[in-house]
Amino acid sequence: MSKTQAAPKASQQDAQTVAEQPLPMKVDVKISSIRPEGNIRAYASINLNDCFAIRNVKVMDSTKGLFVAMPSYKAGNGEYKDICFPVTKEFREQLNNAVIDAYHQALTQSQAQNQQKAEASPFEQTPEQRSGMQMAGL
Repeated sequence: MSKTQAAPKASQQDAQTVAEQPLPMKVDVKISSIRPEGNIRAYASINLNDCFAIRNVKVMDSTKGLFVAMPSYKAGNGEYKDICFPVTKEFREQLNNAVIDAYHQALTQSQAQNQQKAEASPFEQTPEQRSGMQMAGL
């Protein structure tokens, strides 16, 4: 009889151990509207494990460097409160790193595109990209 009682306890312990182990979190970040000036450098959208989306995440610049500000609201006492936020230190670091890395990648990509546009000669540009008056039929 002790064997039958031991089996359910063992399976419960195994289930608890599995439940306590953190699953790897897939964090997809999309950067939108990069701003070259001001404290808000960009807005980001985050998808977690293709199951949960967070919008209006801000990439902020401060004297200490870039940081991630979660969506928030202004409480009655004038204090800002986060609407959603990472609970553990480890996931906060993972999320912050993912957002800051995506911001740097988007910034580099944006600068490269702007440089290519500046270096392109008027003869290499498509008619839509050319500026100024054009004469036809000569």
